[in-house]
Amino acid sequence: MGRYAFALAAGMVLAAMPQIVGGGSSANAAACPANVMDALRAPATKDSKPVEIRCDVTLNKSDTISQRIIFSGSRASGAILDCNGAMIDGSGSKERTVLIRSRKGADGRWDVPTDITIRNCRIKGDLRIVGLGNNGQAKEVKVSSGRDGHTKRAQAAAPTGILLDSLTFSGSVGVALYLAPGVTDVTLQNSTFTGKASSTVVYLDAESARNTIIGNTFAARPEWREVLAVDGSANNRIENNTFVNPLSGGIYLYRNCGEGGTVRHQSPQGNIISGNTFRYELPVARPAVWIGSRQGLSVFNSYCLVQPKMLLGGLDHNDGANNNTVTNNRLIGGSPSLIVDEGGRNRVSNNR
Repeated sequence: MGRYAFALAAGMVLAAMPQIVGGGSSANAAACPANVMDALRAPATKDSKPVEIRCDVTLNKSDTISQRIIFSGSRASGAILDCNGAMIDGSGSKERTVLIRSRKGADGRWDVPTDITIRNCRIKGDLRIVGLGNNGQAKEVKVSSGRDGHTKRAQAAAPTGILLDSLTFSGSVGVALYLAPGVTDVTLQNSTFTGKASSTVVYLDAESARNTIIGNTFAARPEWREVLAVDGSANNRIENNTFVNPLSGGIYLYRNCGEGGTVRHQSPQGNIISGNTFRYELPVARPAVWIGSRQGLSVFNSYCLVQPKMLLGGLDHNDGANNNTVTNNRLIGGSPSLIVDEGGRNRVSNNR
């Protein structure tokens, strides 16, 4: 929505401690035993605790999983969830459908999951990857953001090396795929998003970086937001995707000025948006790609209207959407005017 800045609703926090099942603890997780499969396949009730996975899960295509699924900390590293076309149905819960998260130990150190693969799943609900905090307004994120080195801390605390392959998302009350602050090196490929979305479809939150979004189809229709938000996220590749009739906006690069009192350190820079296809059924639409869509403006708070007391590294409230590449994108039914550049030193060319 560019200058019409809308705050994302804070994510729901899991109220119950998860069931601990499985025993894999290295980058090469063991196949799950029968008790794990039984726990996953059991019908969820209102009192069900989420199932925590530490092993490789292989489902049957006929399975419908209504349990919430969590991968926590390094003990989940290397785990593979292969649905073989099965459904993970989180439509009956307001909690996260699938959650990959770091855990903070008693010593204050973060225990981080790496190299997790989720593939061939139909997901009715959402998938969130969380490190320092659930979103940009989380307490740990806000506290860290008041000190220099915030980007490095956020990235060190967040999951990394996650592969999401051949997934189908069908509708969500919030954001279908959310990469929380600091998440790095996630690959989303060969996946499809359908149905309606009450917010963005994919959100790359502040201080995240080096994520790859390639070969996906975005057919979900947000009610009033852009499809893909790049909010203070850097050095990502968004390539060879198809956006079906993105009338409320395609890909927006910005820095979410001061929302929740958190200082966003990293600017949306070094991103490559190339080879994507935007298909329009109507001639009037918001931008397909908008570089610098907010430029420090917000209708929800006054943080953007004043300079922060600490200018960390010269930080200001402008988007800083510079040094990005937007090339060779196709705008079928649209025009090159749907690519808007309000940053600096961006390479924008051959978009037709």
